Amino acid sequence: MSGFEPWEMELHGHRVIYRVAGSGPPVVLIHGMVNSSRHWEQVALRLADRYTVIAPDLIGHGDSAAVRGDYSIGAHAASIRDLLAVIGIERAQRTERLVLVSSGGLGHDVSPLLRSAALPGISALIGVVAHRRILDALWEVGERLRERGHGKGVYVQAVVRALRPLEQPGARAAFLHTLRSVIDVHGQRVSAVDRLYLLASMPTLIVWGERDHTIPIDHGRAMHDAVPHSHFETLPRAAHFPHLEDPEGLARVLRDFIESTEPARIEDADWGSIISPRAPRARQSAAA
Repeated sequence: MSGFEPWEMELHGHRVIYRVAGSGPPVVLIHGMVNSSRHWEQVALRLADRYTVIAPDLIGHGDSAAVRGDYSIGAHAASIRDLLAVIGIERAQRTERLVLVSSGGLGHDVSPLLRSAALPGISALIGVVAHRRILDALWEVGERLRERGHGKGVYVQAVVRALRPLEQPGARAAFLHTLRSVIDVHGQRVSAVDRLYLLASMPTLIVWGERDHTIPIDHGRAMHDAVPHSHFETLPRAAHFPHLEDPEGLARVLRDFIESTEPARIEDADWGSIISPRAPRARQSAAA
């Protein structure tokens, strides 16, 4: 056994899968679109000597149920909150530190590949492209490019990793619902930039693969400039999936960040003053 075996629970009537490794303070690893908890294995096992690492499969991803329902960011966040509550993890859901890895929501730009995935009727095309033989051939192309020292090889293989889980119709539907909640043909539809001030007292690490052509690394640099006391790390060997392309490097910067920062303990009662430092005032009418 790898020490990162799947556990199953029923949440709101649907199957949810999560993986756990190690013991100690909790670290929650959340995958992105088309990934799953199993993709965190090499990072999780490198942290498991000192931490309890929990990695859930988001709704419709990995082995969690693909249901007809809400695939918005809020729905995914709520499902993670509920899962952690059920398994008894309290402080991780009252976040003590935040790490964003090649994150969306920090700028408008995104790769043409992701923008095209928001087009109507794209599901059938993805089904054709995600055929195992085509993906195997593309992987070999990427491997040959990497052997020749061509940086595009890492990107080609990153695309293949993204497409492999989409062979099944349920997985394709979940991916498209999630993607279209945040991306359209013009780029990213949602932005967290106006909320970055909330991280002023939160230890924050931003990590980006230097070969990322999916979301520009400049988004990470801009966030680093906007968030006081944040840390910014880049991984030269990685593209958009550092946990797969350089798990050793990602685990190293995660461990260094956790061990070199003090946890933030912001209680629920404090959030009002953080969100709006000035107390609300009654608005005076024009006739007053």
